[in-house]
Amino acid sequence: MKPQLVIFVKAPLMGKAKTRLAADIGFVHAQRIYKAMTARLLRNLVSDKWDTILAVTPGHWLGNIPIWDGLPQYKQVSGSLSPRLAQAFSAKGKTIVIGSDCPQVTRADINTAFKAIRPNVPVFGPAEDGGFWLIGALGPLAPSVFDNIRWSTENTLSDIKKRLPCASTSLRTLQDVDDLKALQEVQMSGQF
Repeated sequence: MKPQLVIFVKAPLMGKAKTRLAADIGFVHAQRIYKAMTARLLRNLVSDKWDTILAVTPGHWLGNIPIWDGLPQYKQVSGSLSPRLAQAFSAKGKTIVIGSDCPQVTRADINTAFKAIRPNVPVFGPAEDGGFWLIGALGPLAPSVFDNIRWSTENTLSDIKKRLPCASTSLRTLQDVDDLKALQEVQMSGQF
């Protein structure tokens, strides 16, 4: 059984994806940036070494976005990130979950993360804002691991590490592209 890379994606609808970035640059440009970020991730991360699966929201867009063609897709459960991560980590085996906020993620990052996963040793890709751009573990994980996490705060990564009863491995720290400043930083670094 191949390991699984699950990418959380939103349908690239005007005003529904990258809303914080849209507040800085407008909805049309934010939609274009989101489409470009997602296309770049898919182009760079699909590999024969793992199965790449898209966790889609809203669910009625399954199979209706051309850049997603050819990849397995499933509907994300509703609610916070907690039930969505619990859903992704319900399968047996090595699983990595990323979002679509870090276009600078490479195939080498994913390969390194899969190699780092061991029983009771999850892997994280820390984000500069205190969250994470990648979480990987040997599943299945108990859904309670994702309870009581302060999502989208500077405490997110530390909260989830406290919920895991083991040591973890960390990858390089990346910048989520959530606003104009972050977009400019990633573009200036030449990573997008």
